[in-house]
Amino acid sequence: MALALGTLQSVVEPALPLLQRELGVSPAEGALVGNTLLVTGAVIAPVAGKLGDRHGGKRVLVLLMAVVSAGGLLAALAPNLPVLLAGQVLQGVMVGALPLSFILVRKHLPAGESQLAIGLVMALFTGGGMVGTLFAGPIAEGLSWHWMFALPTIAIIVTTAVVARLMPHDPPSTPEGGVDWPGVVLLSGTLLVFMLGLVRITGAGLPPLGAGALALVVAALAAGWVVVERRAASPMVDLRMLAKPAMWHSCVLTLVITASFGMVAFLLPQLFAVPADGYGFGLDTTDIGLFLLPGAVAGAVSDSVGGVAARRFGLRAVLVTGAVVTTLTMTALAALHTAAWQLALAKALAAIAAGIGTTALLTRTATAVETKDTGIATGLLVVTRVIGVALGAQSGGAILDAGADPTTGLPGESSFVTGFAVAGLVAASALLVVRVTKKGTQS
Repeated sequence: MALALGTLQSVVEPALPLLQRELGVSPAEGALVGNTLLVTGAVIAPVAGKLGDRHGGKRVLVLLMAVVSAGGLLAALAPNLPVLLAGQVLQGVMVGALPLSFILVRKHLPAGESQLAIGLVMALFTGGGMVGTLFAGPIAEGLSWHWMFALPTIAIIVTTAVVARLMPHDPPSTPEGGVDWPGVVLLSGTLLVFMLGLVRITGAGLPPLGAGALALVVAALAAGWVVVERRAASPMVDLRMLAKPAMWHSCVLTLVITASFGMVAFLLPQLFAVPADGYGFGLDTTDIGLFLLPGAVAGAVSDSVGGVAARRFGLRAVLVTGAVVTTLTMTALAALHTAAWQLALAKALAAIAAGIGTTALLTRTATAVETKDTGIATGLLVVTRVIGVALGAQSGGAILDAGADPTTGLPGESSFVTGFAVAGLVAASALLVVRVTKKGTQS
């Protein structure tokens, strides 16, 4: 199931230039196709994690997969951009499968194996991304882009039936009781407004007054959520858990790492697709997928060893190394991007650094909280990953749009240079965050 979910989530990345041409949309609108899934995921992940803690991970996982399957089929039949976006909204529920998987890992495996197992689960999701990256192009060009959504969805339907039959049931970690619906609604509303505002501001743009109004709405919803959670008898999120250094340090560092990587992941296929008569490469969807494949492989491998690396070398060493590697890679890429292999190598190095760092943070968080809080704690960290990737991708789209030629609509080379430089600066800021949170990131 994890492989199928990763495949469905990743098919958009190499096919994004093709979708932009087929649907007649700009780079910023193209980023919206992928980020619509992330918006839903940001809202659903903590709710799914909490419901999994309360009602059992398997039960909630199967229900979520029914929604994902409906979204995949809708995207496969989409005749235009609005319907495709609606399908992506439903597919975004798949992000909730991550915290639910971590619940099942902690309940069915001995404590000593949890870190390795969480890394393996992450690697399987990322491995699905590798499959999607490799086959999206041949499927879209040999059949149509509709089939690149349909085939993974069929696999999800089949594997969901297998999981429903074979996966052992897991008892709830907390007693059955009333759900903190006010907390659910306020947190979901906060994340939804924030994500939509992010997409709007970095995409089509908003006047200062509109951006200020959005910020006030997000602040009001967040403040209301904190008040409700402090008074709730059975809160959705125990604020004492959220205040633990292991929790908030992980959230801040994850946001920085994934924002940098999200920008890189968006910019590279765009540069591959730029016509070869200028500074680009003029690659089709299949070739783009092949050049992005090493990065997908590197991401899958690094996800599987993140927890082990942190345990052996220390979390701080892993994070510092990853930040330095990404910063140097983006600096080199901004200066030298004349050969396709340079871009492929940069994607692989960035994927390794991001994969090891974020998985190490995730395993540290999952094992630092009580078992009954595994779902909600990892759900919040997954949300942070989603927000970071969305922030990076939308920022990349905005940079390309700002530097687009008014005649051809193509971004200038300087726009890509700016994007790579900004990604490097964001990655470098992780070193400052690690310094500030030194006590919490010691091995």
